[in-house]
Amino acid sequence: QVQLVESGGGLVQAGGSLRLSCAVSGRAVSDYTIGWFRQAPGKEREFVATSSWNGPRYVDAVEGRFTIFSNNVQNTVTLQMSSLKPDDTAVYYCSLEILGNDYWGKGTLVTVSS
Repeated sequence: QVQLVESGGGLVQAGGSLRLSCAVSGRAVSDYTIGWFRQAPGKEREFVATSSWNGPRYVDAVEGRFTIFSNNVQNTVTLQMSSLKPDDTAVYYCSLEILGNDYWGKGTLVTVSS
């Protein structure tokens, strides 16, 4: 059974940093593309970053501020977030797609105060 569990969210001041972790069970992160998404209040869920086989990709809004990387031993995918802005406030989710089926964690809330 595939499970994803996010952790690391919290309240931070603008300009601060947070590290989000996605713990994956049931599949090896080295074999799949894991993505981070976020959903701000009143908005649709949007793509943030992915650790694809041909290198990481980021949405323009976080390019240069966020870094995604995998730990194959711990089977986790981390989203390191720096220079946070109030616009980064959202629930952050990690996701894994297997043969057309999307698996999601329950999310972790990030709140950035101005």
